[in-house]
Amino acid sequence: MPFDTGNTGFMMLATSLVLLMTPGLAFFYGGLVGRKNVVAIMFQSFAAMGLTTALWFVCGYSLCFSGGTGGVIGNLSLAFLRGIRPDQLLEGPTRIPLFIFIAYQIVSAQITPALITGAFANRMRFGAYLLFLTLWLLLVYCPVVHMVWGGGLLAKWGVQDFAGGIVVHCIAGFSALAAVFFFGPRKVGDSKPSSIPLVAVGSGLLWFGWFGFNAGNALAADHIATLAFLNTALGGAVGAFVWIFTSWLVEGKPKFVGFMTGSLAGLVVVTPPGGFISPQVAVIIAVAASILSYFAIRFKNHMHWDDALDVWGVHGVCGMFGIICLGIFGSKAVNPAATDGLLFGGGAFFVKQLVAVVGAAIYAFLFTYAMLWLINKVTRVQATQHEEEIGLDESLHGETAYV
Repeated sequence: MPFDTGNTGFMMLATSLVLLMTPGLAFFYGGLVGRKNVVAIMFQSFAAMGLTTALWFVCGYSLCFSGGTGGVIGNLSLAFLRGIRPDQLLEGPTRIPLFIFIAYQIVSAQITPALITGAFANRMRFGAYLLFLTLWLLLVYCPVVHMVWGGGLLAKWGVQDFAGGIVVHCIAGFSALAAVFFFGPRKVGDSKPSSIPLVAVGSGLLWFGWFGFNAGNALAADHIATLAFLNTALGGAVGAFVWIFTSWLVEGKPKFVGFMTGSLAGLVVVTPPGGFISPQVAVIIAVAASILSYFAIRFKNHMHWDDALDVWGVHGVCGMFGIICLGIFGSKAVNPAATDGLLFGGGAFFVKQLVAVVGAAIYAFLFTYAMLWLINKVTRVQATQHEEEIGLDESLHGETAYV
């Protein structure tokens, strides 16, 4: 059977859009940190692009998408992509080449560990980061992908995640929280962002790429892709404006960085249910997620958790909330591939979603903390106070973003 040129072209475009998100994240984080740490935080995102791609080719894809159904992780039968032909199609009705599906999964994997870097900004040494990145991808990301998207345990149980509430945002956010507790507060705090315009560039690239991230998970240029596309547009815009009005009421000023943070909260929450809910529901949950995320970050600040760039408050909280919302609002009337949520009689599905996302969060948190502890036994993980004072750009990389 020949491949579908329309669906294939759509997936190539979606893959390109998602690829753009990791450099966008680098700009977003680079603008938020102080001037002495811009290179270091941006380098971590770009390093994730290169190392993740290599690991995906060697064994990552195989660990996620091979093996029998109902398992926790795949096997190495597809390591180095052996046995996969250029004309081989992905199983299912979309008739796209398997190669473009592999490429799409690569770029989705790239941004997930890069999200975590915002939690330990200015504090992690680069060599330890590369070791952490490798182990986290293989031992946290790959098992969760296999269980949810690769036909594994959670998929067999009936858990759904359209574009990455559990797989991307929840595990990244709660891994970030573990890193916050492991590292503790920065010895030298950033007084202000290095460049709000750079944050805006990064926010725009993330928002733009998110259309590929959500719509691309339909794996076809069809009505479900357009539904996810529209829900993405609504989620980002609603989340942004609800955030600034919330902060305006609470703090007395509408803030541009808050607007961009709110857009991320809205985008994150519509990611897991994006192809399974109506646009009206997308607006409702984006409103709720923006408010929830705003107050989660205020709670984090009150507790003095040094999540430097609010990874837990945006990605962890909204990713978890999005999965729970899918368990409430998912509807077969919107998408026959969906499971009806709590509002439509799907009480058992709601419980499954809740248990799965809480379990994934706990696993990611505990494993990340233990992993950092073990890595620290091999090589120093945390920058010294002297390195923090100089800035990681100069002390670790010998480069500076600004003269």
